[in-house]
Amino acid sequence: MIPTEPVTFIGVDDNRLVGEMRGEGGRPVLLLHGGGQTRHSWEETAIRLARAGYRAITIDQRGHGDSDWVASGAYIFTDYAADVVAVARDIERRFGARPVAIGASLGGISSLLAEGDASGGLLEALVLVDITPKVDAGGVARILAFMGDKVEEGFASIEEAADAIASYLPHRKRPQSLDGLQKNLRLDPDGRYRWHWDPAFLVGRQNVNSHVGHVEERLHGAAKSLTIPVLLVRGARSELVSEDHARAFLDLVPHARMVDVSGAGHMVAGDRNDIFGEAIIGFLEEAGAA
Repeated sequence: MIPTEPVTFIGVDDNRLVGEMRGEGGRPVLLLHGGGQTRHSWEETAIRLARAGYRAITIDQRGHGDSDWVASGAYIFTDYAADVVAVARDIERRFGARPVAIGASLGGISSLLAEGDASGGLLEALVLVDITPKVDAGGVARILAFMGDKVEEGFASIEEAADAIASYLPHRKRPQSLDGLQKNLRLDPDGRYRWHWDPAFLVGRQNVNSHVGHVEERLHGAAKSLTIPVLLVRGARSELVSEDHARAFLDLVPHARMVDVSGAGHMVAGDRNDIFGEAIIGFLEEAGAA
């Protein structure tokens, strides 16, 4: 049985970030989900890491899951990066070691920017899950269209939400139980189920699409400055990160390693968690992040 306990951090805007910690010791590993997801997307991975001797910490990023919706509506990538800086420094204070960051999409962007903003010395190692400074614009548009399709209307039932996901991800086998999906939905007073994130994340004045061009430049600069061990995990069927994008990233970070996960799209950990888990644990062992 893997011990699991609640954990809370405070972001840069005094926003409460709710999470869970698995494992009783070892190097802390901070797992940061993608946009529109919650900490529960990492559950299988966190258990694998804890069994391998790591302290796996999963958190809901600002505006997601059980974490605070930010009153100012500050959901720009740099706001997420500032939260990562605050959380990573708190983790080092609490446990006496810099964390490894594993970030999927939004989580990867915020982790990469955080390491760049801190001028190094923040993270022990970095795993980017299907995200690079340059991504396919069409793929981004499709993801945002799916996220925004029912942002106001919501769903009449969990089953209806599952149907929407099945239509969007036809390659993924539909789970027999919808318990996991339920964790990514909230039941509002009107009886409708809506995604468990603040709509302002997508449609607010300071939403995640704000200043994208400027952020891309900063991501390139942050990538070029990386000196810590880096792993890029790409879904072989990714709609965001092409082989060209991956090669361009490896040109920016020559010491980085890359793993292509066969049969996985952008949601790598959800599509092929077995291969994903083996890849990151192998990388951490080789990087000496134990």
